[in-house]
Amino acid sequence: MNDLGRRGAALLGGTIADVTGMGGGSLSQIVRLRLTDGREAIVKTGPAPRTEAAMVRAIKAAGAPAPDVLAADDTVLVLSVVDDGGALSSAWSDLGRVLATLHAAVGPRYGWDCDYAFGPVAIVNTWAEDWPSFWGEHRLVNNARFVGNGVAKRLEALAADLPNRLPKHPPPSLLHGDLWGGNVLAAHGRVSGLIDPACYYGDGLVDVAMLQMFDAPPPAFFSAYGKTEAGHRERLLIYRLWPALVHLRLFGSSYRPLVERLLSELGA
Repeated sequence: MNDLGRRGAALLGGTIADVTGMGGGSLSQIVRLRLTDGREAIVKTGPAPRTEAAMVRAIKAAGAPAPDVLAADDTVLVLSVVDDGGALSSAWSDLGRVLATLHAAVGPRYGWDCDYAFGPVAIVNTWAEDWPSFWGEHRLVNNARFVGNGVAKRLEALAADLPNRLPKHPPPSLLHGDLWGGNVLAAHGRVSGLIDPACYYGDGLVDVAMLQMFDAPPPAFFSAYGKTEAGHRERLLIYRLWPALVHLRLFGSSYRPLVERLLSELGA
């Protein structure tokens, strides 16, 4: 913890007054840093701090709330402190508005200009012109060798059928990429910051699907986000498969029933 604080202080050119540990989950370490000149910051590790810094800046440039990037090097990312004294339960409507704003920012193709990772699980973002091909290759089939032959064959069959299930050219929206309640900061009934992104360009419903993994967005969220296209329920199931596969690889067999249930609901 102190080493993380020292790295952050050095990047900011200041002297440590206090370092407080924060819950960073299983994939990163996070501290809150206060310098003797009164400045405060959040310092965190991650798979690629400079890449995460670019993602945070992209979210902010799109008009969605996010921390300011104060500094970054190959080991840590230093962010401004964002007010997070509220609960997401009072900010669902605003999250719908924020997500619509984020997704209105579109890229040239599907993917990102570099790969990323969730811990040891690689996130391949190679650019593609065709959305079903991107999702099938980089979000489903590339996990097949890690999940056992039975699930692998079902994934491969589903991926082959994606041109019949997903739009070929949905708007390549800027995605948060890891949108769950823990990555949404709220205060005073509004979203104050989207954090810990894994950005790329793709179908906006990917973020909605991820949000529904562990949270239950109420009607107010969907009213603010806007209407979804026909066939969106099947798309949500397809998109939910990827975080389920990531959790299976990261946390083990307790997530296998979820993966298999999603495949069964999709007839795969």
